Amino acid sequence: MKTNTMMNTMIAQPRVARRCLSTGPVTAAYELKVEAGEVRRDDAQVALAAKFDALHESLTSLPPVRTDDLTKNSSTISSALLLILSRSLASAQSFFRKKFHLWSFGPPPRGIYIHGPVGVGKSFLMDLFYESVTVPDNNSCRNNDSHKHTKITKRRVHFHEFMLDVHHRIFAYKQEHPRGDAIPVIAQQLAQEAQLLCFDEFQVTDVADAMILKRLFSLLISDWNVVVVATSNRSPDALYEGGINRSLFLPFIDMLKDTFDIISMEDSQKDYRLESRADGQSYFWSNKDMQGDNNINNNIQAQLEEIFGSTASKTEAESISVLFGRTVEVARLNDQCAWFDFSELCYQPLGASDYISLCRRFPVIIMERVPQLDANHLNEARRFVTLIDACYESRTRLVLAAQVPLDELVGFYPYFTDTAIKRHTMPRRSVYDQTKKIFPGI
Repeated sequence: MKTNTMMNTMIAQPRVARRCLSTGPVTAAYELKVEAGEVRRDDAQVALAAKFDALHESLTSLPPVRTDDLTKNSSTISSALLLILSRSLASAQSFFRKKFHLWSFGPPPRGIYIHGPVGVGKSFLMDLFYESVTVPDNNSCRNNDSHKHTKITKRRVHFHEFMLDVHHRIFAYKQEHPRGDAIPVIAQQLAQEAQLLCFDEFQVTDVADAMILKRLFSLLISDWNVVVVATSNRSPDALYEGGINRSLFLPFIDMLKDTFDIISMEDSQKDYRLESRADGQSYFWSNKDMQGDNNINNNIQAQLEEIFGSTASKTEAESISVLFGRTVEVARLNDQCAWFDFSELCYQPLGASDYISLCRRFPVIIMERVPQLDANHLNEARRFVTLIDACYESRTRLVLAAQVPLDELVGFYPYFTDTAIKRHTMPRRSVYDQTKKIFPGI
């Protein structure tokens, strides 16, 4: 018996060693979670983990970030000339490196763009990759440090928050340099802060963002060698579909397809969040006015009050600070929860920065009187999508009291011209995709 135990131990040790040495850090971390019963092995996820392992290995060829400063004295004529010269030299350097493969650190790593339905593991795998890019403490196999690590700076951010940050930087730059070009300076700042950028929920719904992205990403990738990883519910060709002046955005899509490895998980229809769905109802509906005196509405109100807590009527209104010196008013709240009418959050001119600030303040948000989101509520639907996105990223619980069942929340749009159909289809798909994040199973 003792001999058999020793033999099993001798066989097991090489097997563990082989796994540590033969797989990359992302696959190794994924397999540990599978063995721990935290996830079930999925072929698409295994393939994506291997792709991330390859990118992790290629990060060793990433050239160091230049240290030249484009922000000092940028309002003077001499500095403007230096700025133009620096950009020209950087562009020329980038051209010759690409043309003649003159990368002293090897070819620049390609970014990864992953698209597919919600709940298939896109963000989960990207987070495993992000965690693997770190400075090693020792050479122990147990900590996956037998894999080659790279000392590079990194940033993982929700795409809404990233664009808010970019707009804030543009605003701050323009305050000091009203006639200056902010984008090259911001690209430099971002590159010197993080050589690896990981975006969750990459999507474009705003014309201002669409116009910024092409120049900003071109500079980040071509001139500053920033590696970008992004997850999205949409393929590159579906980005900003039906948007205003989309033709001006198409070069960005072409650049995305030229410089990124595009990975589709569209065939992965299994929503793994359903297996770990949290207890507690978060969606209520009644086709009666919520003030109506009937048993259904009374029951819904009672459940909302229970979720809200016992301090509902005792807490004073609060102003939540938002970027650019703005505030969002919350009339009904307690320490853990804010209660809104749909009109307060989606009829008002609010955006991602407002919703992100609310989610940072409150673990739970209740919103009642949610109508069916049809062609009569296009702007409201866009805001609703942004709110859900913010709740999902911050893990804020969103509780809805609506006027229709969940599977009817996204209404059908009437027939318009071809262009109008495209513009009406975008928010409908966005609402459907984003709603599935918070309420799996629809």
